[in-house]
Amino acid sequence: MFTKEVFVAAALLFTPAFAQSNGQERGHVEIHQEQGKLRIDVNGKHFTDYIFEGYSRPVLFPILGPGGAKMTRNYPLAPGENEDHDHPHHKSFWWGHGDMNGVDFWAEGKDSGKVVQEEFTKVASGSTGIIGTRDKYLDKDGKVVCTDSRTLKIYSSGPGQMFDFEITVYASNGDLKFGDTKEGTMAMRLAETMRLKGKVGHGHIVNSEGVRDDDTWGKHAKWVDYYGPVDGKTVGVAIFDHPSNPRHPTTWHVRDYGLFAANPFGLHDFEKKPAGAGDLVVKAGDKITFRYRFYIHSGDEKEARVKQAYEEYSKDLGDVINDRLNQIK
Repeated sequence: MFTKEVFVAAALLFTPAFAQSNGQERGHVEIHQEQGKLRIDVNGKHFTDYIFEGYSRPVLFPILGPGGAKMTRNYPLAPGENEDHDHPHHKSFWWGHGDMNGVDFWAEGKDSGKVVQEEFTKVASGSTGIIGTRDKYLDKDGKVVCTDSRTLKIYSSGPGQMFDFEITVYASNGDLKFGDTKEGTMAMRLAETMRLKGKVGHGHIVNSEGVRDDDTWGKHAKWVDYYGPVDGKTVGVAIFDHPSNPRHPTTWHVRDYGLFAANPFGLHDFEKKPAGAGDLVVKAGDKITFRYRFYIHSGDEKEARVKQAYEEYSKDLGDVINDRLNQIK
């Protein structure tokens, strides 16, 4: 039987903070507020901005990788060269799904919904930077569909640049159905030179099962790595699906034009199952949590040891243990 003491001990063993206290050098993440955004610097260098005003949802932009490489495309957030001006809702880094109680929180049409930040629950600089928020989901008429709480953790040490994104969605306004559609969910739109195809694209995709490039679309995998050249050097982003996530290992809406998304709901599109097979209903008053790690690195998936990094992440039970502790208090 697990006791509180056992859970706490396990949490300490498997968190990045424990690894740092075991001899790894501590760095520093500095977060400070500017107009409509938080600027995030890691070890004295600009990493990204958390932009919470001005768009249909919070986004991260720009995301800067090794040597200052711009990991996501500029359009439509800033001017950029040799970029296709497609899918204007693909804004760098975001979370959203195309069917939540019939409301589209993925696209940005006249009938689409919006995610509005209500408050910051935590903003902390340190060896790990932390941003916590509460948000509400509004349909086109301003009616609340559901709410969420989010935590972004940015680490100052480790291989490459790592950050974690956790989101808990609450069925706060009645039953909440995530509909079966490929249009979602945890997403990035990568730099044009990293994409598989296109006038400047020279990238590659590989997943945890060894599937590569176009064949990764719609497949189940624990992680996917998307890498390619930026400013003449090979860089990549791996997204890790936490073992505690619903429907782990997730399916992936990862495209040859640079869209990179984990989506556990689109089974009709991905696997040709009957329409609605991927629906997931959260009962009124309940909640659902998704956790992801993002690993920005130099080189391809082998040089970056992505498999090994995922194995370390899969042992990191800290947040899961905290949830269990809250249940047994």
